[in-house]
Amino acid sequence: MSTSVHLPKRLLEALDRRARALRISRNKLITQAIERELSTAGDWSPGFFDRLQERDDEVSAAVDQLLEDVVRTRRSKVMPEL
Repeated sequence: MSTSVHLPKRLLEALDRRARALRISRNKLITQAIERELSTAGDWSPGFFDRLQERDDEVSAAVDQLLEDVVRTRRSKVMPEL
């Protein structure tokens, strides 16, 4: 199945360099990276945070802070130099 993805020029150039170094196609490298990400991504169990927030006000506040920190940190990350 075909799809289209738009990548920043520097990321595409880094992708091509890495694929050449590994002597595989760009498509294969992308597919391997996505498969690796999907197989190692740890998901929280359904309702995990809801159950924590039901405990008490202190735990609820800590959960809210944790979620805010995770979102802020993920959005502020700069793409690593490849």
